[in-house]
This record gives sequence, structure tokens and C-alpha cells, in this order.
Amino acid sequence: MARKLKSDRVLFIATILLVALSVVMVYSASAPVALERYGRASLFLIKQGMWALLGVAMLNIVMRIDYRAYRQPAFLWTALGFVVFALVAVYFRAPVNGARRWFAVGGIGIQPSELAKLVAIFFIAALLERRMHRIDDVAYALLPIGILVIALVALILPEPDFGTSMSLLLIAAVMVFAAGLNYRYVAGVVLCALPALYIVVMGSAYRRRRTLAFLNPWDDPLGDGFQIIQSLIAVGTGGVWGRGLMNGVQKLFYLPEPHTDFIYAAIAEELGLIGATAVVICFSLVAWRGMRIALRAPDSFGAFIALGLTTMVAVQAFLNISVVLGLLPTKGTPLPFVSFGGSSLLINLIGMGVLLNVSQHVPPET
Repeated sequence: MARKLKSDRVLFIATILLVALSVVMVYSASAPVALERYGRASLFLIKQGMWALLGVAMLNIVMRIDYRAYRQPAFLWTALGFVVFALVAVYFRAPVNGARRWFAVGGIGIQPSELAKLVAIFFIAALLERRMHRIDDVAYALLPIGILVIALVALILPEPDFGTSMSLLLIAAVMVFAAGLNYRYVAGVVLCALPALYIVVMGSAYRRRRTLAFLNPWDDPLGDGFQIIQSLIAVGTGGVWGRGLMNGVQKLFYLPEPHTDFIYAAIAEELGLIGATAVVICFSLVAWRGMRIALRAPDSFGAFIALGLTTMVAVQAFLNISVVLGLLPTKGTPLPFVSFGGSSLLINLIGMGVLLNVSQHVPPET
């Protein structure tokens, strides 16, 4: 008798809890801004709710598709071609808040850099499955992956989108390292990357200002240091239990865009240490169950996909929370599943659907 396929219940519940929190906190954090700008306090709530419903529906569909279908060359090359086309197309759109990251399809904003991470994971997993036995062969195994990642980063970074570019590089690095890459290559890449990272950061005026503001935000409290100072005030005034849902003060035009990149600060202020810790626990559960799936996957392709998808969520959550707590310079990295934003929510939920499908094929524990 065929074994009944069962998804990882803990991973599914943790993901749904984060999405439910998103709908509640996006409304709480965005209501004053939406009322002031658009005369409708529930505007962002309705949009996020619709994206959440679509994302959960896609998760349920994708988790029923055998993950091994994503290793087919026809799928990989078609998906990569679409992503490259979309990343080029955004440069022909009018900038939004000084960045060209989105384009509209039927009135719906799409951010192709989010999809690029998902496609890159599939592509790298397929390459590593076939070539990991010669992972230290630069021309055979590493060069194709390097070309893919550098090409995508070259299209994403000038949007500008430093956060997504760094996330993509970290995801690729973790996957390649897990394939057994020799430590000397890792050390060499790190040494070569440091000067390049310095040039990228200091060669851009706004990235340089953000870095200096991170080192001492009080040097410019009303300018580049304003966001991080207001974020720390929100986190600090939340205390253990918080001010209460809808009772936050920093969202009242002190903390810029509290429903997007700084929604964790709004959570800490309104739900306190308890709520902020609960969010970290949910992400820790996602990371734990994702790594568990990667270790127990029935084949290397499933293992690398699970590792890449888990890293995608874990790295993004770590970067966002670190920025909110003043541990990293400010960058445009949303909190997965929680921040307002349709593309990010949808892609992350699709990624969890793929991860849940891999979990269905994990051999039962004996």
C-alpha cells in the first residue's frame, strides 16, 4: 500500500501564524498613514488580506506538486528567462520612492527580484545535484553558479536593492558550502568579497550615509539617523507586555513606513517583549523544521531546495530584525510573511509550499 503523504504540521502552523499576525499588525501599523494619505484606514488591511488569501491558496496548490518537477530543464530555463525579462523591464518603469523595483500587471504591483531568489534556488539545487561530486572543480561546478548569481545581482543591485542582492548571495553561499566546498575556497571568496563590499557600500552616497548613521545615529537624529532612533524608541517603550494592539505611538508619523520594513518595531511596541519573542519563536520553528527537512530529504535535489528555501526566509528575517534593533545598517528588507507587500508574501508562501511538498517525501521515522 502506498504511503499517505503528510506535510510538516509544525512548519505549516508556524507559517500560518505569521501570516495571521501580518494581517492584524499591517492594519494596526498602517491605519493612521492610510487615513492621512488616502482617507481610508483599512486600505492596506484589504490589500494585505487579499494577498494573504492568494498566498495561502497558492501554498496549498504548490504543496501538492511534486518538487522534482522543478528540476526539469524546460521549467528552469523558462523561469529564468521570465525573471531576467522582468528584471530588465522594471528599468523602463517610473521610479517609486527613488527605486525601480516594481512593475504593474493588471493594476497589481510585481517585484521580480523576489521571484529571482526562488528561481535561483531551483537552478542552484539542480546544478549541485548533478555536479556536487566535483564541487571543488571551479570551471565545472562553481562557474555556472557564479555566473547565474552574479548576473541576477547585477540586475537587482542598481534598482537599487542592496538587501535582496545580499540575501541572494548568502543563499547561494550556504547552498554551495553545504555541498562540500573546500574551506580554502570559502576563505578566498570572503577575502575577495570584503573589498568589493566596501566599494559597493562606500561608492554609493545613500549607502554610505546609512552606514555612518548606523555607527552613530545621533549625529543626524532628524536625517539619516531618524529611522533607527524611532525604531529603537518603539522597541524600548513596548516593555514586556506592550502598549496594547492599536495603541502604538511611533506609528503616528514618527516611524517611517511602520507597516513595511519596520513592522517588527510596531509589534515590539504594541505587543511588547512577549509578542516580539513569539515572532522570533515562529521564525525559529520555520528554520528548525526547514533544516530538518533538508537533512532528511530523499534526494540531494530536495535537500538543496529545502536548504535554500529555509535560508531565504531565515536570512531575510535575521536581516530585518537586526536592522530594527540597530544591529545592522538600514536596508529595504521586509520581514517575511509579516511586512506589507504582496510580492514578498506571495513568493515566500509559494516557497513554503515547495518546502512542505519536500517534507511529504521525507521517510517516516522508525
